[in-house]
Amino acid sequence: MRRVSFQFLLLCAVAACLLPSPAGAVTIAMVTVGDPGNANDTGGTGNGAVAYSYQIGKYDVTIGQYTAFLNAADPNGTNDHGIYTSNMGTDLNIAGISYTAESAAGSKYSVINNGGDSANRPITFVSWYDAARFSNWMTNGQGSGSTETGAYDLANALPGVAPAKTPGAAFYIPTENEWYKAAYYSPALNGGAGGYYEYATQSNTAPGNIIGNTANQANYVTVDGYSVTQAPNYYHTQNYLTDVGAFSGSASFYGTFDQSGNVLQWNDLNGTAGLLRGFRGGDWYDGSGSFNLSSSFSYPDLPSLEDRYLGFRLASPVPEIDPNSLGSVLALVLGSLGLLERRRLKVKLAV
Repeated sequence: MRRVSFQFLLLCAVAACLLPSPAGAVTIAMVTVGDPGNANDTGGTGNGAVAYSYQIGKYDVTIGQYTAFLNAADPNGTNDHGIYTSNMGTDLNIAGISYTAESAAGSKYSVINNGGDSANRPITFVSWYDAARFSNWMTNGQGSGSTETGAYDLANALPGVAPAKTPGAAFYIPTENEWYKAAYYSPALNGGAGGYYEYATQSNTAPGNIIGNTANQANYVTVDGYSVTQAPNYYHTQNYLTDVGAFSGSASFYGTFDQSGNVLQWNDLNGTAGLLRGFRGGDWYDGSGSFNLSSSFSYPDLPSLEDRYLGFRLASPVPEIDPNSLGSVLALVLGSLGLLERRRLKVKLAV
Protein backbone atom coordinates (compact mmCIF):
# COMPACT_ATOMS: atom_id res chain seq x y z
CA MET A 1 0.00 0.00 0.00
CA ARG A 2 1.32 3.43 -0.90
CA ARG A 3 2.01 5.63 2.13
CA VAL A 4 1.02 9.27 2.29
CA SER A 5 3.57 11.45 4.06
CA PHE A 6 2.61 13.41 7.15
CA GLN A 7 3.89 16.55 5.43
CA PHE A 8 1.41 16.04 2.60
CA LEU A 9 -1.47 15.58 5.03
CA LEU A 10 -0.44 18.71 6.91
CA LEU A 11 -0.24 20.65 3.67
CA CYS A 12 -3.77 19.58 2.74
CA ALA A 13 -5.12 20.32 6.21
CA VAL A 14 -3.65 23.81 6.42
CA ALA A 15 -4.79 24.68 2.91
CA ALA A 16 -8.29 23.40 3.62
CA CYS A 17 -8.54 25.47 6.79
CA LEU A 18 -7.66 28.62 4.92
CA LEU A 19 -10.19 28.11 2.13
CA PRO A 20 -13.44 30.03 2.68
CA SER A 21 -16.46 27.94 3.65
CA PRO A 22 -19.63 28.44 1.62
CA ALA A 23 -22.03 30.84 3.30
CA GLY A 24 -25.43 29.51 4.28
CA ALA A 25 -26.94 26.08 3.91
CA VAL A 26 -27.10 25.64 0.13
CA THR A 27 -24.18 24.26 -1.85
CA ILE A 28 -24.52 24.13 -5.64
CA ALA A 29 -22.46 21.40 -7.33
CA MET A 30 -20.84 22.98 -10.38
CA VAL A 31 -18.90 21.63 -13.36
CA THR A 32 -16.46 23.64 -15.46
CA VAL A 33 -17.23 24.12 -19.13
CA GLY A 34 -13.89 24.76 -20.77
CA ASP A 35 -12.75 24.73 -24.39
CA PRO A 36 -13.30 28.49 -24.83
CA GLY A 37 -13.75 29.86 -28.33
CA ASN A 38 -15.71 26.88 -29.67
CA ALA A 39 -17.72 27.40 -32.86
CA ASN A 40 -21.50 27.59 -33.01
CA ASP A 41 -23.54 24.52 -33.90
CA THR A 42 -23.87 24.83 -37.66
CA GLY A 43 -26.31 21.93 -37.80
CA GLY A 44 -29.28 24.28 -37.75
CA THR A 45 -29.55 26.07 -34.40
CA GLY A 46 -26.54 28.37 -34.64
CA ASN A 47 -26.08 28.24 -30.86
CA GLY A 48 -23.33 27.16 -28.51
CA ALA A 49 -20.31 29.39 -29.14
CA VAL A 50 -18.83 30.68 -25.87
CA ALA A 51 -15.56 32.61 -25.82
CA TYR A 52 -14.67 31.92 -22.17
CA SER A 53 -14.64 29.15 -19.60
CA TYR A 54 -17.43 29.14 -17.04
CA GLN A 55 -19.20 26.89 -14.57
CA ILE A 56 -22.74 25.54 -14.68
CA GLY A 57 -24.84 23.55 -12.24
CA LYS A 58 -24.24 19.83 -12.40
CA TYR A 59 -27.91 19.47 -11.52
CA ASP A 60 -31.09 21.54 -11.57
CA VAL A 61 -31.78 23.53 -8.42
CA THR A 62 -33.63 21.13 -6.15
CA ILE A 63 -36.74 21.32 -4.01
CA GLY A 64 -34.60 21.02 -0.89
CA GLN A 65 -32.36 23.90 -1.97
CA TYR A 66 -35.32 26.08 -2.88
CA THR A 67 -36.96 25.32 0.49
CA ALA A 68 -33.85 26.60 2.27
CA PHE A 69 -34.05 29.73 0.12
CA LEU A 70 -37.72 30.28 1.00
CA ASN A 71 -37.10 29.99 4.73
CA ALA A 72 -34.17 32.40 4.58
CA ALA A 73 -35.63 34.92 2.13
CA ASP A 74 -39.19 34.88 3.48
CA PRO A 75 -38.83 34.28 7.24
CA ASN A 76 -42.16 35.93 8.05
CA GLY A 77 -44.14 34.07 5.42
CA THR A 78 -45.36 37.24 3.70
CA ASN A 79 -44.17 36.08 0.26
CA ASP A 80 -43.91 39.70 -0.90
CA HIS A 81 -42.14 38.80 -4.13
CA GLY A 82 -44.17 35.72 -4.99
CA ILE A 83 -41.25 33.30 -4.71
CA TYR A 84 -43.62 30.61 -3.44
CA THR A 85 -46.79 29.39 -5.11
CA SER A 86 -49.25 26.97 -3.54
CA ASN A 87 -48.87 24.71 -6.59
CA MET A 88 -45.44 23.77 -5.22
CA GLY A 89 -47.31 21.86 -2.52
CA THR A 90 -50.63 20.91 -4.06
CA ASP A 91 -49.91 19.74 -7.62
CA LEU A 92 -49.04 16.15 -6.75
CA ASN A 93 -47.35 15.51 -10.09
CA ILE A 94 -44.46 17.73 -8.91
CA ALA A 95 -45.29 18.77 -5.32
CA GLY A 96 -42.44 19.11 -2.87
CA ILE A 97 -42.85 22.15 -0.58
CA SER A 98 -45.58 22.89 1.94
CA TYR A 99 -46.23 26.16 3.76
CA THR A 100 -47.39 26.23 7.38
CA ALA A 101 -48.19 29.51 9.10
CA GLU A 102 -47.05 28.19 12.47
CA SER A 103 -44.28 25.64 12.79
CA ALA A 104 -42.79 24.20 15.95
CA ALA A 105 -39.50 23.74 14.13
CA GLY A 106 -39.41 27.42 13.22
CA SER A 107 -39.36 26.87 9.46
CA LYS A 108 -42.55 27.78 7.67
CA TYR A 109 -41.61 26.01 4.44
CA SER A 110 -40.97 22.27 4.53
CA VAL A 111 -40.03 19.53 2.08
CA ILE A 112 -42.88 17.05 1.80
CA ASN A 113 -43.04 13.35 1.10
CA ASN A 114 -44.77 12.86 -2.23
CA GLY A 115 -44.32 9.26 -3.28
CA GLY A 116 -40.92 9.49 -1.59
CA ASP A 117 -38.70 12.28 -0.29
CA SER A 118 -38.99 15.29 -2.61
CA ALA A 119 -35.79 17.06 -1.51
CA ASN A 120 -33.58 15.98 -4.41
CA ARG A 121 -36.13 16.47 -7.17
CA PRO A 122 -35.98 19.65 -9.27
CA ILE A 123 -38.00 22.66 -8.18
CA THR A 124 -40.80 23.66 -10.56
CA PHE A 125 -43.45 26.38 -10.78
CA VAL A 126 -40.64 28.95 -10.75
CA SER A 127 -40.72 32.02 -12.96
CA TRP A 128 -37.58 33.58 -14.40
CA TYR A 129 -37.95 36.21 -11.66
CA ASP A 130 -37.93 33.50 -9.00
CA ALA A 131 -34.74 32.08 -10.50
CA ALA A 132 -33.22 35.58 -10.61
CA ARG A 133 -34.08 36.14 -6.93
CA PHE A 134 -32.50 32.81 -6.02
CA SER A 135 -29.40 33.90 -7.99
CA ASN A 136 -29.31 37.21 -6.08
CA TRP A 137 -29.62 35.40 -2.77
CA MET A 138 -26.78 33.03 -3.64
CA THR A 139 -24.61 35.88 -4.95
CA ASN A 140 -25.21 37.84 -1.72
CA GLY A 141 -24.08 34.99 0.53
CA GLN A 142 -27.46 33.38 1.28
CA GLY A 143 -28.89 33.91 4.78
CA SER A 144 -30.44 37.36 4.90
CA GLY A 145 -28.85 38.33 1.58
CA SER A 146 -30.94 40.52 -0.70
CA THR A 147 -33.16 38.93 -3.33
CA GLU A 148 -33.65 42.20 -5.22
CA THR A 149 -30.12 43.16 -6.21
CA GLY A 150 -26.89 41.29 -6.83
CA ALA A 151 -26.89 39.18 -9.96
CA TYR A 152 -29.93 41.08 -11.29
CA ASP A 153 -31.22 44.54 -10.33
CA LEU A 154 -34.87 43.70 -9.85
CA ALA A 155 -35.42 46.69 -7.58
CA ASN A 156 -35.03 49.10 -10.49
CA ALA A 157 -36.25 46.92 -13.38
CA LEU A 158 -39.09 48.12 -15.56
CA PRO A 159 -42.35 46.16 -15.13
CA GLY A 160 -42.35 43.06 -17.30
CA VAL A 161 -38.72 43.53 -18.36
CA ALA A 162 -36.10 40.96 -17.34
CA PRO A 163 -32.91 42.91 -16.57
CA ALA A 164 -29.47 41.92 -17.79
CA LYS A 165 -27.04 40.20 -15.45
CA THR A 166 -24.85 42.41 -13.29
CA PRO A 167 -21.17 42.01 -14.29
CA GLY A 168 -19.20 39.88 -11.85
CA ALA A 169 -22.22 38.08 -10.36
CA ALA A 170 -21.18 34.96 -8.45
CA PHE A 171 -24.29 33.02 -9.54
CA TYR A 172 -26.65 33.70 -12.40
CA ILE A 173 -29.04 32.17 -14.94
CA PRO A 174 -27.02 30.90 -17.92
CA THR A 175 -27.37 32.45 -21.34
CA GLU A 176 -28.79 30.25 -24.04
CA ASN A 177 -25.32 29.70 -25.52
CA GLU A 178 -23.88 28.74 -22.12
CA TRP A 179 -26.73 26.34 -21.44
CA TYR A 180 -26.54 24.89 -24.97
CA LYS A 181 -22.78 24.31 -24.92
CA ALA A 182 -22.89 22.56 -21.53
CA ALA A 183 -25.67 20.29 -22.81
CA TYR A 184 -24.65 19.32 -26.32
CA TYR A 185 -21.02 20.24 -27.08
CA SER A 186 -18.08 17.86 -27.02
CA PRO A 187 -14.55 18.82 -28.06
CA ALA A 188 -13.89 15.15 -28.86
CA LEU A 189 -16.35 14.99 -31.75
CA ASN A 190 -15.32 15.22 -35.42
CA GLY A 191 -11.87 13.84 -34.82
CA GLY A 192 -11.11 16.29 -32.02
CA ALA A 193 -12.32 19.36 -33.89
CA GLY A 194 -15.39 19.56 -31.67
CA GLY A 195 -19.09 19.34 -32.40
CA TYR A 196 -22.56 18.90 -30.99
CA TYR A 197 -24.73 15.98 -30.01
CA GLU A 198 -28.46 16.11 -30.63
CA TYR A 199 -29.24 15.14 -27.03
CA ALA A 200 -27.59 16.12 -23.75
CA THR A 201 -26.89 12.45 -23.06
CA GLN A 202 -23.94 12.41 -25.50
CA SER A 203 -26.08 10.80 -28.15
CA ASN A 204 -27.63 11.49 -31.53
CA THR A 205 -30.22 8.78 -30.91
CA ALA A 206 -33.41 9.49 -28.95
CA PRO A 207 -32.96 8.44 -25.30
CA GLY A 208 -34.85 5.73 -23.51
CA ASN A 209 -36.50 6.55 -20.18
CA ILE A 210 -35.33 3.85 -17.75
CA ILE A 211 -34.06 5.26 -14.44
CA GLY A 212 -30.56 4.11 -13.52
CA ASN A 213 -27.02 3.91 -14.85
CA THR A 214 -27.79 2.80 -18.40
CA ALA A 215 -26.47 5.22 -21.02
CA ASN A 216 -28.71 7.58 -23.00
CA GLN A 217 -31.78 7.68 -20.75
CA ALA A 218 -33.95 10.61 -19.64
CA ASN A 219 -37.17 11.43 -17.82
CA TYR A 220 -39.75 12.01 -20.54
CA VAL A 221 -42.79 10.33 -22.09
CA THR A 222 -42.03 7.68 -24.71
CA VAL A 223 -44.47 5.52 -26.67
CA ASP A 224 -44.29 3.09 -23.74
CA GLY A 225 -45.27 5.66 -21.13
CA TYR A 226 -43.91 7.84 -18.34
CA SER A 227 -40.44 7.28 -16.96
CA VAL A 228 -41.42 7.01 -13.28
CA THR A 229 -44.28 4.55 -13.78
CA GLN A 230 -43.24 2.87 -17.07
CA ALA A 231 -46.92 2.98 -18.02
CA PRO A 232 -48.92 5.15 -20.44
CA ASN A 233 -51.69 6.08 -18.00
CA TYR A 234 -51.59 9.57 -16.52
CA TYR A 235 -52.70 10.14 -12.90
CA HIS A 236 -53.18 13.51 -11.18
CA THR A 237 -51.92 12.11 -7.88
CA GLN A 238 -48.72 10.51 -9.22
CA ASN A 239 -45.32 12.14 -8.74
CA TYR A 240 -43.51 12.16 -12.09
CA LEU A 241 -40.27 13.92 -11.18
CA THR A 242 -37.04 12.00 -10.69
CA ASP A 243 -34.16 12.92 -8.38
CA VAL A 244 -31.58 15.07 -10.10
CA GLY A 245 -28.84 12.83 -11.48
CA ALA A 246 -31.00 9.70 -11.22
CA PHE A 247 -30.02 8.84 -14.82
CA SER A 248 -26.44 8.41 -13.69
CA GLY A 249 -25.17 6.92 -16.96
CA SER A 250 -26.48 9.79 -19.08
CA ALA A 251 -24.33 12.84 -18.36
CA SER A 252 -23.34 15.42 -20.92
CA PHE A 253 -19.68 15.64 -21.95
CA TYR A 254 -18.98 18.20 -19.20
CA GLY A 255 -20.80 16.16 -16.55
CA THR A 256 -24.21 17.81 -16.26
CA PHE A 257 -27.35 15.78 -15.73
CA ASP A 258 -30.96 16.21 -16.85
CA GLN A 259 -30.35 18.83 -19.51
CA SER A 260 -32.50 16.49 -21.56
CA GLY A 261 -35.65 15.57 -19.65
CA ASN A 262 -37.08 15.89 -16.13
CA VAL A 263 -37.89 19.63 -16.31
CA LEU A 264 -37.31 22.44 -18.77
CA GLN A 265 -34.86 25.09 -17.59
CA TRP A 266 -34.79 28.85 -17.92
CA ASN A 267 -32.03 30.59 -19.84
CA ASP A 268 -31.21 34.26 -20.40
CA LEU A 269 -31.33 34.12 -24.23
CA ASN A 270 -28.55 36.50 -25.39
CA GLY A 271 -28.13 38.07 -21.95
CA THR A 272 -29.54 41.51 -22.73
CA ALA A 273 -32.54 43.00 -20.94
CA GLY A 274 -35.83 42.14 -22.62
CA LEU A 275 -39.48 41.16 -22.48
CA LEU A 276 -38.74 37.47 -23.07
CA ARG A 277 -36.58 34.73 -21.62
CA GLY A 278 -36.01 31.24 -22.96
CA PHE A 279 -36.16 27.65 -21.84
CA ARG A 280 -34.77 24.38 -23.16
CA GLY A 281 -34.29 20.73 -22.31
CA GLY A 282 -37.61 18.90 -22.42
CA ASP A 283 -39.56 17.55 -19.46
CA TRP A 284 -41.45 14.65 -17.91
CA TYR A 285 -44.83 15.94 -19.06
CA ASP A 286 -44.73 16.81 -22.75
CA GLY A 287 -46.17 14.17 -25.05
CA SER A 288 -44.34 15.20 -28.23
CA GLY A 289 -41.69 12.52 -27.86
CA SER A 290 -37.98 13.25 -27.83
CA PHE A 291 -38.04 16.46 -29.88
CA ASN A 292 -38.24 18.77 -26.86
CA LEU A 293 -35.19 17.06 -25.39
CA SER A 294 -33.12 17.75 -28.50
CA SER A 295 -30.85 20.64 -29.42
CA SER A 296 -33.43 21.70 -32.02
CA PHE A 297 -36.02 22.72 -29.42
CA SER A 298 -36.09 26.13 -27.78
CA TYR A 299 -38.88 28.38 -26.65
CA PRO A 300 -39.09 32.03 -25.59
CA ASP A 301 -41.77 33.16 -23.17
CA LEU A 302 -42.65 35.83 -20.64
CA PRO A 303 -40.32 35.79 -17.62
CA SER A 304 -43.37 35.63 -15.35
CA LEU A 305 -44.36 32.16 -16.61
CA GLU A 306 -44.67 29.42 -13.96
CA ASP A 307 -45.62 25.83 -14.62
CA ARG A 308 -45.24 22.23 -13.45
CA TYR A 309 -42.60 21.41 -16.06
CA LEU A 310 -40.33 24.45 -15.64
CA GLY A 311 -37.29 24.84 -13.37
CA PHE A 312 -33.73 26.17 -13.63
CA ARG A 313 -30.05 25.62 -12.99
CA LEU A 314 -27.39 28.21 -12.19
CA ALA A 315 -24.13 29.24 -13.80
CA SER A 316 -21.10 31.01 -12.33
CA PRO A 317 -17.69 32.32 -13.34
CA VAL A 318 -14.69 30.02 -12.99
CA PRO A 319 -13.20 30.88 -9.56
CA GLU A 320 -10.04 32.93 -9.72
CA ILE A 321 -7.11 32.27 -7.37
CA ASP A 322 -5.73 35.38 -5.73
CA PRO A 323 -1.91 35.12 -6.05
CA ASN A 324 -1.47 37.17 -2.86
CA SER A 325 -3.74 34.86 -0.88
CA LEU A 326 -2.05 31.82 -2.38
CA GLY A 327 1.33 33.18 -1.35
CA SER A 328 0.13 33.61 2.23
CA VAL A 329 -1.20 30.06 2.30
CA LEU A 330 2.03 28.61 0.95
CA ALA A 331 4.11 30.63 3.39
CA LEU A 332 2.08 29.34 6.33
CA VAL A 333 2.22 25.76 5.06
CA LEU A 334 5.97 25.89 4.45
CA GLY A 335 6.51 27.45 7.85
CA SER A 336 4.51 24.66 9.48
CA LEU A 337 6.49 22.02 7.59
CA GLY A 338 9.76 23.65 8.64
CA LEU A 339 8.70 23.60 12.29
CA LEU A 340 7.75 19.94 11.95
CA GLU A 341 11.15 19.05 10.47
CA ARG A 342 13.00 20.88 13.26
CA ARG A 343 11.03 18.99 15.89
CA ARG A 344 11.74 15.68 14.17
CA LEU A 345 15.46 16.54 14.04
CA LYS A 346 15.52 17.30 17.78
CA VAL A 347 13.94 13.92 18.49
CA LYS A 348 16.59 12.16 16.40
CA LEU A 349 19.44 14.01 18.15
CA ALA A 350 18.01 13.21 21.55
CA VAL A 351 17.92 9.54 20.65
